[in-house]
Amino acid sequence: MNSLQFISSKKDFFLLFSILAFIAFFNFFHEYFKYKDLKEEELFQSKFQIINIYKKEDFYVLKLQNEDLTFFTSIEKNRTLQKLDFITLGFLTTGVNFYSYLKGFYAKSIYYEKEQENKSLKKMLNEKIKSQHKNIEIKQLFSALFLAIPISKEYRDIYTNFSISHLIAISGFHLSILASLVYVLLYYPYSFFQKRYFPYRNRKADILIFTLLTLFLYLLLTNLVASVLRSFIMFFLGTLFLRSNIKIFSFGTLFLTLILILSLFPKYLFSISLWFSICGVFYIFLYIHYFKNQPKIFSFIFFNFWIFFVFNPIVHFFFPNTAYEQLLSPFLTIFFTFFYPIELFLHFIGLGTFWDEYLISFINYEIEVFEVKTPNIFFIFYIIFSFLSVYSKRAFLGLNLLLIFFNLYMFMNSFL
Repeated sequence: MNSLQFISSKKDFFLLFSILAFIAFFNFFHEYFKYKDLKEEELFQSKFQIINIYKKEDFYVLKLQNEDLTFFTSIEKNRTLQKLDFITLGFLTTGVNFYSYLKGFYAKSIYYEKEQENKSLKKMLNEKIKSQHKNIEIKQLFSALFLAIPISKEYRDIYTNFSISHLIAISGFHLSILASLVYVLLYYPYSFFQKRYFPYRNRKADILIFTLLTLFLYLLLTNLVASVLRSFIMFFLGTLFLRSNIKIFSFGTLFLTLILILSLFPKYLFSISLWFSICGVFYIFLYIHYFKNQPKIFSFIFFNFWIFFVFNPIVHFFFPNTAYEQLLSPFLTIFFTFFYPIELFLHFIGLGTFWDEYLISFINYEIEVFEVKTPNIFFIFYIIFSFLSVYSKRAFLGLNLLLIFFNLYMFMNSFL
C-alpha cells in the first residue's frame, strides 16, 4: 500500500498554514505581554532554577530559568550553589528589550538568596547518577547524557574538539533508545492483561500511547530542551502518520515539525541547538533520499561517515575548533550506538562506574587544536546546494563536491 501525503491539496495547505499562523500569532503576543509585565518593574524579583554555572576568575555567571524567563547574570563566587538549585533573585530590567527577551539576555543582579533544599525528581535522579562516579568530568558527562543538564564550558570543549557534541546532546537517537526500552518493558506485561480482560483493544497502539506519554514526561524532565522537543514532536507525528498510513520520512514532516515548534515556542527561533537538530535530521533525510537502496551493513557504516563530513561546513561556521582526532568521530558515533544503551542499563542497576577508567583516559587525552572557520560565501552556497538537493540530483552531486573540498581544506589547513 502506498503511503499518503499529509498535505494533498492547496486547501489542506491553506488550512494548516492558517492554524499554525494563528497559534504563532497568539504565542508571539503572549510573549510580548509577558515582556511588558517584566518591564513594568525596574527591579524584578522572582524564583529561578540554576541551569548552568560558568566559573570566571573572580565571579560566577549563572544561567537561570523559570516558566517565563531564561537569562544570564553574575554573582560573587559561591561554592554552595550548584546546578538545579533554586534561588530568589532580583535583577535590573533597564537594558532588556523585546529582542533580547526572546533571545536570552544578560541582566545585572542586585541580590539573591538560595532557597531551602527542596529536591525535585530531576535533582534526585542527578544525585543518583553522580553518586556512582568520583570524577567530576564523568559526573557531568552522564548528567548531560541522561538528564540534559549542561556541561560546564571547560569540559564541553573536550567533546567539541573530538567533534562528538552531537552524542552528548540528547536528541532523536537517545529518545529512540528510551522509546524502545519502554515499549519492550511494557509489551509482555500489558499483553498478559490485554488478552484476558480487554482483547478488543489494539495492543500495539496502546503501548505506543504509553510510550509517548513516558517520552512526554521525560521531555518535561529535561525542561523542554530544544533538541529533545524536536525529537519528541517528530516521534509523535511519526506515530500519528504511521497509524494513518501517511509518509513519515519526508522533508515535509521535518518542515512541519520546525514550524510547529516555532509557533508554540517563539523563543526557540534563537536556539542554535534547535537549528543544529533540524539540520542534522535534514541531512539524514537527504541521505535516505539518495542512498536508501544501499546494503544495510554498508549503509550503517557509510551513513556515519557521510553525515560527519556533510555537517562539518555547518558546524565550523559557528565553532571553528578543528583537530585531526575529529576524524575519529564517525567511529565514535558507531561505538556510541552500543555504548549508550549499555550505560543506561548499568546506571539503572547501580554499576555506572564500569567503564569510568577508560572514559577518564579518553577525556584526559590531549588534543592539538587549530581553528578553521567556514567562509561566509561558502556557507551561503553550501546552504543553497543543500536545499536544491531535495529536488535535483545534480545539486546533490554539487553538494558532495563542496563537502569534499571543504573537508580537505579543513584538515589540510594547518599545512597551508
